[in-house]
Amino acid sequence: MAADGLDFDQFYAAHFASLGVQLYAYFGDRAEAQDIAQEAFCRAWQRWATVSAYEDPLGWVRRVAWRLAISRWRRAKVALTFVRRERVENVPELSPDRVALAQALATLPENHRRAVVLHYLSGLQVAEIAEQEGVAVGTVKSWLHRGRAALSVQLGDGAAPGQSGDEEVARV
Repeated sequence: MAADGLDFDQFYAAHFASLGVQLYAYFGDRAEAQDIAQEAFCRAWQRWATVSAYEDPLGWVRRVAWRLAISRWRRAKVALTFVRRERVENVPELSPDRVALAQALATLPENHRRAVVLHYLSGLQVAEIAEQEGVAVGTVKSWLHRGRAALSVQLGDGAAPGQSGDEEVARV
């Protein structure tokens, strides 16, 4: 098979679907199988001058695809093991207050939401947030003020007399 683009196109068209079916049978996820098959064919295309000279170019592509599939499967297995181990210790309980706060935060503009989360939930000082975001301290103060005001409306001002909105967000 010559190494020109047309021959690769024909090779790809003739074999992509069958390789995708094989990988689908292995993975059980059609999109993942197609993604792996595509990656294997991309690697073949990059080396087409060499791969096309092999006795079995499809065998080379199939071997690359299976190695990619096994590698992804192993990464997914490691990630799942990590999540299972960490989930019990590090995930806070989903109380109605936390759900309401998450929903209210989602309505804020991105910069306001980020400032509120960094200040109240991560414990960063206003100056640290300003440095991280590359803005003036006054800008962060404005974002926090507007974020608190919007959260107060969203959550209903449940602050007790003498309790500021800052303490209410931190409490939730």
